[in-house]
Amino acid sequence: MKFIDIKKRFIVAILLAMMVSSFGGLVFADDQAAPPTPAAAAATAAPAAPAPKIDTGDTAWMIVATALVMLMSIPGLALFYGGLAKTKDTLNTMAMTFVTFCIASVLWVLYGYSFSFVGAGSFIGDASKVFLTGIGPNSISDLAKTIPEYIFIVYQLTFAAITVALASGAYIERMKFSAWILFSVLWMTLVYVPVAHWVWGGGFLAKLGALDFAGGTVVHINAGIAALVGALVLGKRHAKAIMPGNLTLVITGAGLLWFGWFGFNAGSALAANGLAGAAFINTNTATAVAALAWMIVEWMHSGKPTVLGLASGAVGGLVAITPAAGFVNIGGAICIGIAAGVIPFFAVAKLKPMLGYDDTLDAFGIHGIGGTIGALLTGVFADPAINEAGKGLLYGNPGQLWTQFIAVAVTLVYSGVMTFIIFMIIKATVGLRVGAEEETIGLDESEHGERAYNS
Repeated sequence: MKFIDIKKRFIVAILLAMMVSSFGGLVFADDQAAPPTPAAAAATAAPAAPAPKIDTGDTAWMIVATALVMLMSIPGLALFYGGLAKTKDTLNTMAMTFVTFCIASVLWVLYGYSFSFVGAGSFIGDASKVFLTGIGPNSISDLAKTIPEYIFIVYQLTFAAITVALASGAYIERMKFSAWILFSVLWMTLVYVPVAHWVWGGGFLAKLGALDFAGGTVVHINAGIAALVGALVLGKRHAKAIMPGNLTLVITGAGLLWFGWFGFNAGSALAANGLAGAAFINTNTATAVAALAWMIVEWMHSGKPTVLGLASGAVGGLVAITPAAGFVNIGGAICIGIAAGVIPFFAVAKLKPMLGYDDTLDAFGIHGIGGTIGALLTGVFADPAINEAGKGLLYGNPGQLWTQFIAVAVTLVYSGVMTFIIFMIIKATVGLRVGAEEETIGLDESEHGERAYNS
């Protein structure tokens, strides 16, 4: 009996051991052999992208770039336009740029930024960030993920301000200061904000694939056609022909514009990286080429190379390279520079006299024409080796040129029509022009009670 009991116990123990072993093996097999779920496999193969984080290097560069673009308005454009005006209109001309920067600075934080860069609407943004609601020191925009949103807001503010101010070059020496203030408010709200959203804020032109690195359509074509329409509505000055009141101011202003433009174009990379470097060297190269091209053509045309021509050519080059700065290689920048020096010269020297419009400081001839040249040639020279977001005609994508043409045409038509409507509103409310006597006296005294030069 004892032997049988021992044997039974031994058999039971063996059976229990086998069961435990089998159960354990099944568990082990399930743990090891079962295929991972798709989610687990994806997590293993491609770890989740890190959350956006503010980068101190990018932030430092964008603070500098923002200050550089602000410098373009005050004092750059103010000096450039002020020096080109008659001496009796110098202060008024400078004041137009100054007050516009102040107006844009307020309107942009109230609602301009939100409707330009927030929301995914095809035609306009949304009101979720009016008065900068919900934005704090550590907030990050979806459009600039390595810098504080506050810096992105102020950077874009400087673009809005100078775009409005550029149009003033066609209106000076005859427009009421009150009319200009009302124009700045209405035009920024009804023209600049929608166009900025269309191209940069995810609107329909962005979805179409239009390329505009730093403002060919949004800034220069937009302001240029507004300059032409406004000049036609205002009519000609009583003393149309002018010599620049102070060429030294013009050259100083042009130099400051060139300097500040590096923030305008290289800053549009929104980071301290190689793309910013490409935009920087393209900007300088195209500007120098355009200045030389204008000088040579003017020398051949009129027999003398003027300093004003050099400055005008440089600004034309800055304008034309703006949409292309972060898309083209150095060869493309040189070609754009040549076109920007030659074509705007003939627009100023031949087209304006032939058509008879009084664009006082050639805002349309340089910014409207130059911006169009740059926007279209971006569709030709965009090199994916510089920026994979853009591929032009020469690199196997002829459709890009057509897209650029659509963006140019839409901006021209919309800005032109809306500018005309805005001028009609101003004419019916505060009036557009000063009287003939005030124009003869000069707007410094008649509008501000001051003189630029008292000696």
